[in-house]
Amino acid sequence: MAILTISRQHGSTGTEIGRQIAQELGFEYIDRQRMLKDLKDAGKDWERLVKDFEEHGPSLWERYDWGFKGFIALLHSMILKYVLKDKMVIVGRGANFLLKEVPYVLKVRFEAPIEKRIEYIVERDNIDYHTAKWFIERLDRESAGYVKSVFHKAWDDPKAYDMVINTSAQSQGVIINSIKEALADKDRFNTEENRREMSLWSVAADIRAALMTNPKIQAPTLQIEPVGGTIILRGLTHNPAEHNIIEDEARRIAGTIPVKCELRYR
Repeated sequence: MAILTISRQHGSTGTEIGRQIAQELGFEYIDRQRMLKDLKDAGKDWERLVKDFEEHGPSLWERYDWGFKGFIALLHSMILKYVLKDKMVIVGRGANFLLKEVPYVLKVRFEAPIEKRIEYIVERDNIDYHTAKWFIERLDRESAGYVKSVFHKAWDDPKAYDMVINTSAQSQGVIINSIKEALADKDRFNTEENRREMSLWSVAADIRAALMTNPKIQAPTLQIEPVGGTIILRGLTHNPAEHNIIEDEARRIAGTIPVKCELRYR
């Protein structure tokens, strides 16, 4: 089946709609809590990084910090693994931008007028109007900052989504049915060829995550992508020893998939 990614203004009920769709279709529901749980398997340091970087938008320094780059590489590798498992609803973390080229991914954004969202949060969390407004604005700002920092894109750009839905303009039942119909249409692109391509991108992401979390590697630039069945590594390294570590690790993870190194020394 197709994959559903969800971006939502906080308080727009997009989270609740996503859960309902996952339940009705028998999809796995992947949110921040699930991602944090899975990242714990990579070690306590990564759990700490998740908490540190999600408590505030990364500063300019952090965007170029090796720990932040490693965290993002590991997160993206994990998201691609979710896609390979199929039948997924993935909420947040800019998944629509990460998976923008995958033809069987339906990218949906949920929005609603601020007053409607405040009203919903007041009722749901039993808090006052001003606290709800502050909460919504802070979370929206953090989500927009994360997307800008990681993908250099505008979080609310309608061109980044297949569907932009105002949840205050339609009933939840109508919204869910329209998304289920769109998912069924997207499923025609879930072909063996496209799944093979997705598998190559997943291996490339695994290589990137392994390299970006290896303290022995401090390559200033590193681009890894599949091209015609071969995984290409491009970028700058400091010396031949670092080059050899990168190439050996890439070939180990790639297994039988051809790897071509186009690395240069700085």
